Amino acid sequence: MLLKELSALASPLSQGQVDKLKQFTSELSSVQLAWVSGYLAASASQSQTTGATVAETSAAQTVTILYGSQTGNGRGVAQALAAKAQAQGYTVNLTSMGEYNVRQLKQETLLLLVVSTHGEGEAPDDAIELHKFLASKRAPKLENLHYSVLALGDSSYEFFCQTGKDFDARLSALGAKALLPLVECDVDYEDAAAQWQDSVIEAAKPHIQTSGARVTAIGTTAIAGQSQYTKQNPYSAEVLVSQKITGRDSDRDVRHVEIDLGESGLTYKVGDALGVWFSNNEALVDEVISGLDLDADETVTVSKESYSLKAVLTDKKELTQLYPGLVKSWAELSGSAELAAICEDKEQTRQFILANQLADLIAAYPAKVSATQLVDMLRPLTPRLYSIASSQAEVESEVHLTVALVEDERQGHARFGGASHFLASAEEGQQVNVYVEPNNHFRLPENPQTPVIMVGPGTGVAPFRAFMQQRVADGVSGNSWLFFGNPHFEQDFLYQVEWQQYLKNGDLSRLDVAFSRDQAHKVYVQHRIAEQAEALWQWLQNGAHVYICGDAERMAKDVHQALVNIAVEQGGLSADDAEAYFETLRSEKRYQKDVY
Repeated sequence: MLLKELSALASPLSQGQVDKLKQFTSELSSVQLAWVSGYLAASASQSQTTGATVAETSAAQTVTILYGSQTGNGRGVAQALAAKAQAQGYTVNLTSMGEYNVRQLKQETLLLLVVSTHGEGEAPDDAIELHKFLASKRAPKLENLHYSVLALGDSSYEFFCQTGKDFDARLSALGAKALLPLVECDVDYEDAAAQWQDSVIEAAKPHIQTSGARVTAIGTTAIAGQSQYTKQNPYSAEVLVSQKITGRDSDRDVRHVEIDLGESGLTYKVGDALGVWFSNNEALVDEVISGLDLDADETVTVSKESYSLKAVLTDKKELTQLYPGLVKSWAELSGSAELAAICEDKEQTRQFILANQLADLIAAYPAKVSATQLVDMLRPLTPRLYSIASSQAEVESEVHLTVALVEDERQGHARFGGASHFLASAEEGQQVNVYVEPNNHFRLPENPQTPVIMVGPGTGVAPFRAFMQQRVADGVSGNSWLFFGNPHFEQDFLYQVEWQQYLKNGDLSRLDVAFSRDQAHKVYVQHRIAEQAEALWQWLQNGAHVYICGDAERMAKDVHQALVNIAVEQGGLSADDAEAYFETLRSEKRYQKDVY
């Protein structure tokens, strides 16, 4: 009854805060609820009688820090900024954009935003609502607001830092005043972000009243409550298994990897990702060094620390992924007119980057480069994120991954993806540095009985293995439908025995598979979805949640279009209304994607 009344009120809380309140109160007895109610009432009364002065100045004293983050980088920068601001004695409201109540915006006086750009210039999942609100006619005038934006991006992509640019332009158009010009950060963002944190705190000082300010974190992301193991401080875990699960004649090598989290205390929820730090392959490192005729033992400096060149190229620098700035610098060093011409065209540059690694660049366009020059040109090594393929309700202190080995042959040389090769070649007992990256925008429904539709071709099936383990542990039977696809039934049916057992037991209601190369015409998951249009539409009408995981470039777009077509054909909606329908589902967390 209490929750129904809460829902009926015009809540000053964000949806994320309401969800957390519901989750907390659902675990309490009637006696406990009564005690909490009295406690909150007394706290509110005390605030009204003794906190009037604080209330009058709190807007000026509070620094609101919002982050929009797809891979956790933005959240990490925002948390570090909050810690620095708190150390200065400022009251800080640190919140994900996805949990921020947009109606609060007109009350803000100091707003610091950290936001990444996802896909083709799109806002990350947790920033979509705020991004849309600011661009809409409902956005208020913000003449009393001072703000600053730090934009995170990857210059390998055309729409570099686009979301940050959008936020900066829109806030300015609404009358807000920038404390600092927009700061754009590439993949190696740490130094620029740290400089912005210090500069923006200094720029905010004239606008902050510090007397009486509480050094607390308001909002839903408490800094102190974080796991001790993070991207910056990963846990050294042990590899238990790295087993190939595609057939002998498959054209792809997919591994099931099991990692022991030991006594770390690391916990994860289904839908989360595991961050994996890796070392570059020794043969690749040697090829780079010999290709440039450098000395592997030469001492070089990285972040004011001294290492051998080989150590840096093994554990500190990115060798398997190029970026536009490196290609441009190499064109100048090599004096190659051909490479310079490629750099003049964004699309040609993008295709070149996708098709080549550093070793290929060295072989094709010889240049004389010193060890220091090389190290300074290369980006820092970054961890890779893998969707977790297990539930701790079943595997306890383990974490499972489904890893596709990225491999190719170029000019007679085998080329591999850095992290996938590291995991695929890992032996039992090998150590790997890991951390959990939460994904609150890829979660099972709050009500376990809610139907779920899962679309996960290839390794995109990984989180749905975790979903099924969790639902079985929760005692949920049925109301689940999986669409899976891969080239061949006999070679590429990942976790086939498990899916068939779930189906036999009634844990999985339906399983539709698309093996694209097993017949004359190619069949993909979107075709199976179209074939099941009537039943799928009925599931949606019955409140089903839809999840898509896997390739963002083509699969996710094709599946989305198939779903839109179903809304048109089965629901009688126009194309625009069908798009709006799925946008509504997305905002209600009934349509979630984990794509890459």
